[in-house]
Amino acid sequence: MAENRTPVLQVSELSVSYGHISAVQDATIELFEGELVTLIGANGAGKSTFLETIMGIHRPTRGRISFMGEEITHMPTDGIVALGISLCPEGRGILPSMSVLENLQLGAFHNRRYLGESLVKVFGLFPILEKRKQQAAGTLSGGEQQMLSVGRALMADPKVLMLDEPSLGLASIVVDEVFRIIGELSDHGHTILLSEQNAKKALRYARRGYVFQTGRVVLEGSAEDLMRDNEVIRFYLGG
Repeated sequence: MAENRTPVLQVSELSVSYGHISAVQDATIELFEGELVTLIGANGAGKSTFLETIMGIHRPTRGRISFMGEEITHMPTDGIVALGISLCPEGRGILPSMSVLENLQLGAFHNRRYLGESLVKVFGLFPILEKRKQQAAGTLSGGEQQMLSVGRALMADPKVLMLDEPSLGLASIVVDEVFRIIGELSDHGHTILLSEQNAKKALRYARRGYVFQTGRVVLEGSAEDLMRDNEVIRFYLGG
């Protein structure tokens, strides 16, 4: 174990299959309160399936998922969100015909009591969203859509925020801004599980990391150790 305390999120020997195709195989991770932990690996390594299974979108063929000491392996997605896990999905998943504000309000479905408070927090992080709040989400730039996706996930006031490939398809200057915000969220105590192909950026902000290859966790360690690992350098850091 990484620490002598109880993980907020613990996934043990998780396996997920699509028919005869094994997408995740015996993957085990731990996430502690206040950590930013990253999952790195190539496209198709199983990272997205792993996060979606935690959210109840896929059913595992074996393994166990625990959140704050409670098993959630077979819990439906809405129940998992209500407990305090939010996923910002790959591809953003916004509703393009709805306004920015309406998208954010949907994110607060399980947190309606604190809707106004959550909006203030999200607009504080993303001032551009407040300026665009009546604009159709589909008319935002790619970077603004990614900010909206993160903001919508935050509207639930999650105990764990999972981000799936937040830099995908964005210009480098926008990627820098997205990671600056992720770093700011981490600095303010948010517990974050980040799946990211941009290993160099992810490890720069993370505390620990897990390397996925063909559905398996093949390496884990502190971000500093992974950035010095020859295999990680060769395959993921451009060394």
